Amino acid sequence: MMISNTANLLFAAAALSVVAALPARADQTSATALPSTQFLKMPGGQIAYDDSGGTGPLVICVPGLGDMRQQYRFLAPRLVAAGFRVVTMDLPGHGESSVDWPEYSPALVGADIVAMIRHLGVSKAFIIGNSMAGGSAVWAAAEIPDNVAGIVMIDPFTRVIPTSSALLAFLKVAMLRPWGPSFWSMYYGSLYKTAPPADLDSYRAALVANLKQPGRIEATKALIFASQAPCEERIPKVHSPVLVVMGTRDSDFDDPAAEADWVATHLHGKKLMVDGAGHYPHVEYPDTVAGAVVGFMKEAQNQDGEARRN
Repeated sequence: MMISNTANLLFAAAALSVVAALPARADQTSATALPSTQFLKMPGGQIAYDDSGGTGPLVICVPGLGDMRQQYRFLAPRLVAAGFRVVTMDLPGHGESSVDWPEYSPALVGADIVAMIRHLGVSKAFIIGNSMAGGSAVWAAAEIPDNVAGIVMIDPFTRVIPTSSALLAFLKVAMLRPWGPSFWSMYYGSLYKTAPPADLDSYRAALVANLKQPGRIEATKALIFASQAPCEERIPKVHSPVLVVMGTRDSDFDDPAAEADWVATHLHGKKLMVDGAGHYPHVEYPDTVAGAVVGFMKEAQNQDGEARRN
């Protein structure tokens, strides 16, 4: 279950009025257009992705459920500028990926990440996963440990968090057509707490249009109710360097700092709390997050180089 805070859902509409009045930060104005869409064919469908190209270390960026790969429109250009090759991929049933997959789950997204790394033919890659995709990054890192240089988990769901039966019943109705896409947009907007991007309204409109397409709101709903248990079970098998990034005001968690501590402790990783940010700190404060991510990845590269020399 990927949504754990009932109050946040019920008061999302009120939160949007506050979000609309908040100013955008200057560091959110330098996003650039991403390359044209490419597709990775899988047994159950095809995954849409963008590839910046270049010869730098590969970074695969995976958004959370109910979102598109353009979520990384602010972080990706900063990573490219720092010398990395960046691939942003859509989840199954989301964005430009195909719909009607036999199954939707965080573990299967992890398998898609593994397939992407193999498809691109690199020996090592970094993985950045937001929200549900944090668990998917864990799954992938445990599956191919020698090919994962490190993982960055942004406000991640990595374990099973108990959810009330009332919330489950509410979500089953809220995510139905025809109101499901609009409900999701309302909830999505409420997750930006302090510095929403200047393009949030247009981005949400694009998100609603995408979710209205056949099969897409259904894919989002399926992932909401999918279990993180297969990913949580793999946590002890992850030996790659880990950075946990968490917004201090992420209302998806009852206690964001405690959840970040739990994830960082169990994965023997580092933690960055982004003051004032909600569920998408890399969108609200891209410079802060990019600086930490670049520093983490370069340190991981240096450590890997020293290990090889020894």
